[in-house]
Amino acid sequence: MSATRVPVLSNNVLAAMPKAALKLMRAQLEPVDLVYGQILYEPAQRIAYVYFPLDCLVSLLTVVDEHQALEVGMVGNEGMVGMPMVLGIGVSAVRALVQGSGTALRMGAARFHAEFKANPALQRALFRYTHLLMAQVSQTAACNRFHLSEERLARWLLMTADRVHTEEFLLTQDFLANMLGLRRVGVTRAAGDLARKKLIRYSRGHMYILDRPGLEASACSCYRIVRDLQDAAQI
Repeated sequence: MSATRVPVLSNNVLAAMPKAALKLMRAQLEPVDLVYGQILYEPAQRIAYVYFPLDCLVSLLTVVDEHQALEVGMVGNEGMVGMPMVLGIGVSAVRALVQGSGTALRMGAARFHAEFKANPALQRALFRYTHLLMAQVSQTAACNRFHLSEERLARWLLMTADRVHTEEFLLTQDFLANMLGLRRVGVTRAAGDLARKKLIRYSRGHMYILDRPGLEASACSCYRIVRDLQDAAQI
């Protein structure tokens, strides 16, 4: 689907803004199609654009020893990619990798900086999202340390499904291993356990959620904590 056909209000940050403020800002937002595997930023790289996902998903990865990477957060239509700009910092601390193809609205960094300073409604929306993202990152860190691989995989699949609005994903086991900080054999074992319970099906790089209620029951509490915070922020 072309970015021009996805409603602007599909993004929760933009949807939280008053119509008059959004109308003025809309002219500065450029629709773009983002592709699975595309890298938007690397660590220590200047941020050229901020992105408001509409129906795509971006993973935030901490890179270790130049080669290994671990997902510390994910951004879908609930937020914005390029959050250091909110703090007045123009350099990324993470790798921003498109995990789910789709559409987004982007704005140049200089324009965003000026818009953010002049737009109290945008400030309020992004300060609220900053809280949600920080909560997600801290919960993900605890999850990766304390919870079983099967629980973590179930949590990750549910969070992904919530943001891309589909229950079928294009995934490789190597990719999942990077996302979850597991060895490939650990991903194979966790996916196999969920498949034997008929909660998911994995075939030729495609992951399918077959039983969402069952998958939620198998996920750790981290999924519900992050989801409930996000739901409360939209009230």
